[in-house]
Amino acid sequence: MEKKVSTPVQKGLIITLVLIVYGLALYFTDQFTNKGLSYVQYLILVGGIIWACIVYANQMDGNVTFGNVFAHGFKTTAFVAAAIAVYTLIATKFLFPDMIDKAMDAARQEMLSDGKMSEDQIDQGIEIGRKFFIPFAVGGIIFIFALLGALGSLIGAAAAKKQPKDPFAQPQI
Repeated sequence: MEKKVSTPVQKGLIITLVLIVYGLALYFTDQFTNKGLSYVQYLILVGGIIWACIVYANQMDGNVTFGNVFAHGFKTTAFVAAAIAVYTLIATKFLFPDMIDKAMDAARQEMLSDGKMSEDQIDQGIEIGRKFFIPFAVGGIIFIFALLGALGSLIGAAAAKKQPKDPFAQPQI
């Protein structure tokens, strides 16, 4: 009986769902502007990619190379980044349109507390931020997730148990 190896999409879907649930928990507890808690999503991503790499190597009984495991992890990362980017677009446009207003209010408060900008400069910055919020959010997600996914894939590929078999080796008699 042949072993079933889960695909990067399957693992990416699990990681994506965990990230969405975490994001919803932050949103509904009104903590999504909390920078400290928002960094936890990056730990979830990196941990999930490491998990995906190790599971892949185990499913292949260690008959993998560093490159195979890294590629599997990065394919998983690509799926997660694309899925979260699409989710962010849908969430900010349709599901939670007030999210942009809340984020801009938090940015305004931060700029006011810094005291380095005039009221007009703050208003202008908020207007630009509101106008380009979605493209910056989607682009930022893709860039940061790709960077952190590459890091997670490197760690996962290094941590995974690898014992590749030589396809040209003669069987021992």
